Amino acid sequence: MTPNNLKKALASGLLSFPTTVFNDDYSFNEGRYREQIAWQSGFGAAALFAAGGTGEFFSLSPDEVVDVVRAAKAEAGTTPILSGCGYGAGIAPKLARAAQDAGADGILLLPHYLVGGDQEGLFNHIRAVCDAVEIGVIVYNRDNSIVTPDTLAKLCDACPNLIGFKDGAGDIDLVARVCNKMGDRLTYIGGMPTAEVYAQGYQAIGMTTYSSAVFNFMPELAQKFYGAVTSDDDATVKSLLKNFFYPYVAIRDLGAKRGYAVSIVKAGLKAIGRDPGPVRAPLSDLRPDEYKMLQDLIAKHS
Repeated sequence: MTPNNLKKALASGLLSFPTTVFNDDYSFNEGRYREQIAWQSGFGAAALFAAGGTGEFFSLSPDEVVDVVRAAKAEAGTTPILSGCGYGAGIAPKLARAAQDAGADGILLLPHYLVGGDQEGLFNHIRAVCDAVEIGVIVYNRDNSIVTPDTLAKLCDACPNLIGFKDGAGDIDLVARVCNKMGDRLTYIGGMPTAEVYAQGYQAIGMTTYSSAVFNFMPELAQKFYGAVTSDDDATVKSLLKNFFYPYVAIRDLGAKRGYAVSIVKAGLKAIGRDPGPVRAPLSDLRPDEYKMLQDLIAKHS
C-alpha cells in the first residue's frame, strides 16, 4: 500500500490497536492472536495498529514485534496493518524496515527510549525512520517526543512518506496549531487513553479520526459512538459517554499507576470470552473486584 493510499485509508474511519495475546508464561500466543485479528477485522476498522501501545510494544522484543505484525497481516484481510516502532537510533530504523519486510502497511513511531531530545534531535530521529522504509509513517506525539508545528513542517518537507500525526499528549493548543499549519498534508489521529472522551473536542480543532481501545472488545458500540461523533448526533454521544465511557474511565483510573489503560482492555476481552492472557510487567492486571465492575458494565451494553 502506498503512503498516500494508507493516508486516505486512515482518514476513512475508526482505528484501533489490538492487544497482544500472551500465554500464562507471558510468551506470545500466535494462534489466539490470529483469531483475535480475524475477528476484529470484521467490524469495519479503517486500520489496525499491531504491537502498538495497547499491544504492549514496550515489553516486546524486536523479533516479537515482527512476529506480531506478520501474524496480524496474515489474518487482517483488506484491513491495513500498521506496526509499532520505537527505541533509539540503533534499533528504530532497523525495526521499521523489518516490520515493512513482514508485510506492515505503515509504521506508528512511538517515542524513543528514556532520554529527552531537542527539536533538532527529534527531527533527525524521525527522519531516520522515515528514510528506512517506503511505507507510510505516523509520528506519535507524547511523553519525551513532542514535535512542534515547525519541526513537523520540516519533517513533511524532508519525508514524503510521513503521512500522519497522532497525539497522545492532550495539548489542545499544540494540536490545533499543528492541524492549522499542516492542513491536508497529514492525517490527524487522536490517541489519548479512551479517546472517545476527547473525540468531540479533537474533531472541533481538525483531528481526522481517533484510535479506539474499546473497539477491542465492544467493536459495535465503538463504531456506534464514532458514527454519532462524525454525524453530530450529540444525544447519542452524551448518552454513551454518561452510561458507558465515563464509568469505564472510572474503573480504568482505579489503577492508573498500574497501567490500566492497557490492562482494562485485556480484561474487557476476557469478559466477552476472548481472553488475551495477562499483561507483561511492569503492568498489572485488574484486581478481582475491579474486573467484576467491568464485567457488569459490559453486560449492561451487550
